[in-house]
Amino acid sequence: MDILIIVVGVAFAVTVHEFCHAWVADRLGDPTPRMQGRISLNPIRHFDLFGTISLILFKFGWGKPVQFNPHNLKYPKRDSALIALAGPMANLITALALATPLRLLDQQMTLESSGTVVFLFIILKGISDISVILFSLNMLPFPPLDGSKIVGLLVPKRFERHYAEYLFKAPQYGILFILFDVFFIRNVFGFSVLGTIVGAIAQWVFALVSLGA
Repeated sequence: MDILIIVVGVAFAVTVHEFCHAWVADRLGDPTPRMQGRISLNPIRHFDLFGTISLILFKFGWGKPVQFNPHNLKYPKRDSALIALAGPMANLITALALATPLRLLDQQMTLESSGTVVFLFIILKGISDISVILFSLNMLPFPPLDGSKIVGLLVPKRFERHYAEYLFKAPQYGILFILFDVFFIRNVFGFSVLGTIVGAIAQWVFALVSLGA
């Protein structure tokens, strides 16, 4: 059941996340995501092979990043930030949209012990929770996470070229740090640096989502 919840939750949250990146890029004038078939709600279009295997084995995975060409954008700095913001915001909106149905299902479970109601609650809760975690993770301001591109909107013009070079070179080190934190620090020391930070942000977001119910 745990694996089912994770797979369904991640499939939904990652698909919505990557679809919105692609859709916004297309609307802002870059045909790259459309040419690559990324403007789709088919989860297969957005799943990374190794990310999926990692998800099943370690309960940690990732989707295939949406590629876009900033040279096709009218306002590259602003539009790149909007494209980056689209994914996390889609996850936040998903969690907010599910808040009321989850509250109603929770109330229904106190009145009856229907297996269908319980199963639906568990699945929707999984989607909501993973959406909040994806939002919290991707808003962190370091590559390759979306937050690093959103921060680019605030970089002064004289530093734009240097920041662009940083965004180009840094993602590989960011990925190595994430993997090192998840697979080594967590297993050896019993805690995750990234997990602690994301958890703190997620708690705040969960409180916000609960207000939406």
